[in-house]
Amino acid sequence: MSEVLIYGSYGYTGDRIARAAVERGWNPILAGRTASKVTEQTDELGCRARIFEADDAADRLHDVDLVLNCAGPFSQTAAPLAQACLQTDTHYLDITGEVGVFTRLNGMDEAAAEKGVTLMPGVGFDVVPTDCLAAHLHDRLPEAKTLSLGFDAVGSFSPGTLKTAVEGLGQGCVVRREGHLKQVPAAWKTRTVDFGRGRKKATTVPWGDVATAYYTTGIPNIEVYAALPRIARTLLKAERTFGGVLDSDVAQSGLKWLVDRTVDGPDDEELEDGFVWVWGEAADGYDSAVSRLRTPHTYKLTVETAILATQRVLDGDAPVGYQTPAGAFGPDFVLEIDGVRRIDD
Repeated sequence: MSEVLIYGSYGYTGDRIARAAVERGWNPILAGRTASKVTEQTDELGCRARIFEADDAADRLHDVDLVLNCAGPFSQTAAPLAQACLQTDTHYLDITGEVGVFTRLNGMDEAAAEKGVTLMPGVGFDVVPTDCLAAHLHDRLPEAKTLSLGFDAVGSFSPGTLKTAVEGLGQGCVVRREGHLKQVPAAWKTRTVDFGRGRKKATTVPWGDVATAYYTTGIPNIEVYAALPRIARTLLKAERTFGGVLDSDVAQSGLKWLVDRTVDGPDDEELEDGFVWVWGEAADGYDSAVSRLRTPHTYKLTVETAILATQRVLDGDAPVGYQTPAGAFGPDFVLEIDGVRRIDD
């Protein structure tokens, strides 16, 4: 049986993925840098434990077929783990949504292909549904020159997600223009979007699809929007003034400390009841196409897509080299998850 190592297995999302893997009959190696948290989890789940820093991973992966990285912020863990996977001929997947991670790992494409290794960051809600919607819209409008994507999600967040958001404070937003990433101010654009349950104001966010949707479709102009309450839009605009303060080491450390001590993440009831609308619009200058997805709660979907992508890679169903989820598995990949449906205008 193939050996799967889940790194960051004791975090909010990693723990849910580890439990889902065990329920499916897998025997994953659970790993991370904090010995007490790893051993407590493996004692409960009956799995094997490995304790190591991401920078020391190469010495711990020689018997591993695939690493699923759930340890955010991924700006700190993705590159060293991916490099270790290239050294040990190990497939690498993660659940990031960070633009910088996608671009950095894309730069490892040639090395991964030569090694026969699949590198596939973003196999969770960041960015499976938006990536699949982008690929579907490209199929509907192959000559599209612009792509707008967005999501309307209600609910609380995990500690890892919030710490990643903290790292982005003061850095503004990112869009793609004529094939190139462009830095723009926070809350750069606001527009009204019908995500699927009425029109709402949505604001540009630095979502991973400004990288991944471009790799998947080749569409040169991409923006991503999120439906945000007025207070959130106001705070994003305030970042333009106070960004330098929020980006300081002192502020970053303090905010992450606060997240660790005050945030638990959504409970089971919220995960079962929650859902998300994902919207996309492609245009070629003459025609346009709009499609939507309705999915389960972001974290519930992440568990399912991460498990499914891992199994597909182990089964040999993914090309080697750098891959996006929709690039590897097609636009209908997300539809294989229970509770997901797609609507075309």
